[in-house]
Amino acid sequence: MDIKPIRSQEDLTAAFTRIEQLWGADIGSPEGDELEILALLIEKYEDEHYPMPPSDPIEAIKFRMEQQGLTPRDLEPFIGTSGRVSEVLNRKRKLSLSMIKRLHDGLRIPYESLLAGVA
Repeated sequence: MDIKPIRSQEDLTAAFTRIEQLWGADIGSPEGDELEILALLIEKYEDEHYPMPPSDPIEAIKFRMEQQGLTPRDLEPFIGTSGRVSEVLNRKRKLSLSMIKRLHDGLRIPYESLLAGVA
């Protein structure tokens, strides 16, 4: 096991190549340990060099609606009246903290997604 920090795109490519060779290794084996360490190093490098912008709260809600086959009417317990749901989904009204809490509790949408962009 010759593991070193990933500092360049070449190092990243080499790490991915090694991961492909190790894929399917047994957990707890030397190869499995190497695979786990390489995955962590890749994650760290990608977090530093390819940061993900915060998700958009409305897109997070729409994504959950699509996942669960929900309609705007299904959001009424979390957001309020049909008019208020429409305003939120059309970005004419911001989410309140109580809406965010209900959406998180009821639909399991992460707070990080619902609070993205809030100053």
